[in-house]
Amino acid sequence: MRITSGKYRGLRVQCPPGEIRPAMDRMRESMFAILGNMQECSFLDLFAGSGIMALEAASRGAKKLYLVEKDKRKSKTLYTNMKIAQEAEVQIRMMDVQRFIRALPCAFDFIHLDPPFPFPNKELLLDILGCDPQMSKETLITIHYPKEDDLGEKIGNLQRCNLRQYGRSFLGFYRKM
Repeated sequence: MRITSGKYRGLRVQCPPGEIRPAMDRMRESMFAILGNMQECSFLDLFAGSGIMALEAASRGAKKLYLVEKDKRKSKTLYTNMKIAQEAEVQIRMMDVQRFIRALPCAFDFIHLDPPFPFPNKELLLDILGCDPQMSKETLITIHYPKEDDLGEKIGNLQRCNLRQYGRSFLGFYRKM
């Protein structure tokens, strides 16, 4: 995998062992084009896998990166890959995403979720995020999910503001109402 744009464009990212479904280059490039300027922003990467999404954010200027991944087999690769983002403050948490988001350590400008496609609680995760008191109306949440899942336009306190299709998957964009 390679970083698609920004100051780290073209740098290779290692793929960790275990189950992984890296986001397609086209989807990553399109998502970050939609997100726009990330200078000095914070980015939370849930189900981080290789950390490619956080690295894409750092490549575009994000300065505060949090990555959460439950699979401890991915930790060595994740820490190695994140050395690329030398100018960013990086926090990696090897823990369950649901447990992490129930006690967010701070507010974030951008939150990205890329759960395994068979993961059954996607709407629950969005609902928990939408109820967090630190979540502002400016926070943009993105979630990558399979076409077979039907995530609603409104989930708890969140409203979908954009939806893009990439092959057999969707990328939903949500904000707090």
